[in-house]
Amino acid sequence: MKSTKKAFTMIELVFVIVVLGILAAVAVPRLAATRTDAQVTKARADIATIRSGIINERQGRLFRGQSNFIATLDANNGQLFSSIMTYPITAGTTDGHWSQSAATTYNFRILGANNRFDYNAATGTFDCVTASAPSCGILTD
Repeated sequence: MKSTKKAFTMIELVFVIVVLGILAAVAVPRLAATRTDAQVTKARADIATIRSGIINERQGRLFRGQSNFIATLDANNGQLFSSIMTYPITAGTTDGHWSQSAATTYNFRILGANNRFDYNAATGTFDCVTASAPSCGILTD
């Protein structure tokens, strides 16, 4: 009787390794881009939520007979935007996080750079300061 061993040949193994290498070379750069895209999407959602919170607070003030916008977006509890959001944002210093640099100035860090946003209590606007924000266009467009 003839016994046959069932195993992979060296050529088959090399071929599989080459195919996996090609797939990895294509996938890794796409994963890095996906992370940045997710951070941009998060920032856009945060900005929309902040602006909506400012308007919501303004509407509540108008019902109470006050015509001014909220003076500050924080309630001094260590959380960002706690005066206008149900779930405030925790500050951070790495990409994809918000930080506060002054009473009404906030930074969103992306692509290794801070993008400054200023809150104007007189007009109720929360805008990116273009001169200091390298990624301002992709965050607010």
